[in-house]
Amino acid sequence: MQSLKTFKLNRKTRKLIFKIIIITFIVLNLISYSGAYYLTSFNSSNRQVVDKNRSDIGLEYKTERISINQNEWLDTWLISAENKSNGTVLLFPGNNGSKAKQLLAPAKIFHNLNYDTLLVDFRGLGASSGNSTTIGIRESKDVALTINYAQKSKLKHPYILYGVSMGSAAILKAIADKDKNINPEAIILEAPFARLVNAVSSRLRAINIPTFPMTQLIVFWGGVQHGFNGFTHNPVIYAKSVECPTLILQGKLDKWTTLEEINEIYQNLQGSKQLVIFPGAGHDLLVTVNKQVWKQSIEKFLKEI
Repeated sequence: MQSLKTFKLNRKTRKLIFKIIIITFIVLNLISYSGAYYLTSFNSSNRQVVDKNRSDIGLEYKTERISINQNEWLDTWLISAENKSNGTVLLFPGNNGSKAKQLLAPAKIFHNLNYDTLLVDFRGLGASSGNSTTIGIRESKDVALTINYAQKSKLKHPYILYGVSMGSAAILKAIADKDKNINPEAIILEAPFARLVNAVSSRLRAINIPTFPMTQLIVFWGGVQHGFNGFTHNPVIYAKSVECPTLILQGKLDKWTTLEEINEIYQNLQGSKQLVIFPGAGHDLLVTVNKQVWKQSIEKFLKEI
C-alpha cells in the first residue's frame, strides 16, 4: 500500500517537473524571440534617419542613392577631396549607427588627407531602405554593392574600406565570400567582433542576464527571423581570406570584444597588418577618444599601402 502511494507521489512529482521544464522552455524561447527581434529590427523611434549632423562638419557633399532593386536602396554621401585625390575611402557604420552618427568624424580626417569619401548607410539604417539588420551578413552584400558602384562611377583608386564594429564584420565577410569578387586595396577595421555568439553573450553579461542558454536562443531566433545562420557568422574566420593590407583599431577596455579575440583576428589576416590599441577606450568611436593618435595611425597606414 505504501509503495503504491509512493509511486503515485513520484508520478505526480515527475509530471510537475515535466510541466515546469516545458513552461520554462516556452518562456525562455518567447523572451529570446522578442529579444532577437528587438536587437535586429528598427522603427522610427530607434532609427537614425534625420541627417541633421551633416551640416556641422562643414564639407561639401553629394547625396547618392545606390539602387539594389525596385524597393531597396543604399543612401550615401560622397565628399570629394579638395585637392588631387589620393584614392577613395568607403565608410560603413556599426549596428544601429548611420553615416550621420558615426562616419562624419572619420570622414573629415580622410578628407584632410586628400581622399574622396563615400559614407554609406546599410539597409535598415539611416536613410537607406528597410527596417532590420543581420549584424553584418546581409550587410556584406551592401559592401559589395558599394564597391561595384564606386567602380561604375569611376571613383579614384585605391579603394580603402573602413568599418566600425558591424561594418568591420561586413567588410570581412564581403572579402571572404569569393563569389562577391571583392578586392579592395586596403581595409581599416575599427572595433570588430570575432564571433556573433560571443558578441551577443558579452552584451547579455553586461546587463547581468545569464548567457546560457539565452545567447544561443537569441542567435537562433534572430537567424530564423531574418534568414541567416548566426552560429557560423565568425569574422575571425573570414579574416583568413584577407590578403590586402589591414589596420585594426581597438579600445583596450572594450567590453564587447576582448583583446584576445582581436589578436586572433589579427593573426588570421594573411597580408601586411597593423594593430593599434587605444589604452583608455572601450567600444567607442575611437576618433572621438583620441583624435591625434587615430589620425597618426591612419596616416601612417595609408602611406605604406
